[in-house]
Amino acid sequence: MLSYTVRRLLILIPVLLGMTIITFSIVHLIPGNPAQVILGESATDQQIQNLEETMGINEPYVKQYWIYLTDLLQGDLGTSLKTKSEVVSEIGPKLAATAELTFFAMLFAIIVGVNAGIVSAWKQNSWFDILAMVVALIGVSMPVFWLALMEKWFFAQELGWLPSGGRESSRDPIEPITHFFVIDSILHGDMERLVTTLKHLVLPSVALGTIPMAIIARMTRSSMLEVMKSDYIRTIRAKGSGQIIVIYKHALRNATIPVLTVIGLQTGVLLGGAILTETIFSWPGIGRYVYDAITFRDYPVIQSGILVIAFIFVMINLIVDLLYAYIDPRIKY
Repeated sequence: MLSYTVRRLLILIPVLLGMTIITFSIVHLIPGNPAQVILGESATDQQIQNLEETMGINEPYVKQYWIYLTDLLQGDLGTSLKTKSEVVSEIGPKLAATAELTFFAMLFAIIVGVNAGIVSAWKQNSWFDILAMVVALIGVSMPVFWLALMEKWFFAQELGWLPSGGRESSRDPIEPITHFFVIDSILHGDMERLVTTLKHLVLPSVALGTIPMAIIARMTRSSMLEVMKSDYIRTIRAKGSGQIIVIYKHALRNATIPVLTVIGLQTGVLLGGAILTETIFSWPGIGRYVYDAITFRDYPVIQSGILVIAFIFVMINLIVDLLYAYIDPRIKY
């Protein structure tokens, strides 16, 4: 297992190097002059030329990439052209916001999806099975932006039960420790703020987690149906074990492998694909951060944001692969 992990980490190096080349190339193929965009249409040719020299975009492509890669290896992600701040200091809180939202979205998706899939397989062809699969089909087909807007309209505007956006309501924010508001509220011992933070997470988490929930439910049902027909399950039942023990102790573990794959892939997708949800709910995450940077032609932010998301995606896949061997002892690396 250790040698496999080391090999996978070494493979990560050329993958990330390839990502830097692809990202750097795509960003520089975006139409328009970023210096012109930053200075506006009223800028003179001399002003544009001076800014191009400052940004280094008048240098040959290879030299620009080499400078970027050298700075990256030193931990320097560059300086935002829009805010004039170091990207490494800005991207941390943004990433924490998206990670917190993704965690609760996947928590919702896993709890609801796995249990719905288990009960559907247990009660195959029953009214619950049919209803659950119809809901799952609707969940997969439903646009995220539409669901998010309906949630805001019904639960925030009409009922007033939950806040309509943002990460917190307090005008006097606490000193961030981890930039994860739930953890920071606990560390500060502020239970009122913790409740408020959780309320802000409900609507965006449900909107973001609906599609993964539906996919996980369908995958769990399919996998459980296959496992429940196995000989060892019939043997366990013949020994007099209860249905709950049979399902959750014996069948679920062997049915988890394909479900775990889906969970890993969906987690990576949510980390980089939460732009719509973050925009609708005014969530200051990395997806919205990169989107705003693309609009402004903020090269350092775009490159760093995509690279961080790619790194996390690859690491999630590695963790999922390692969990395979832990869950199923028959898998050897």
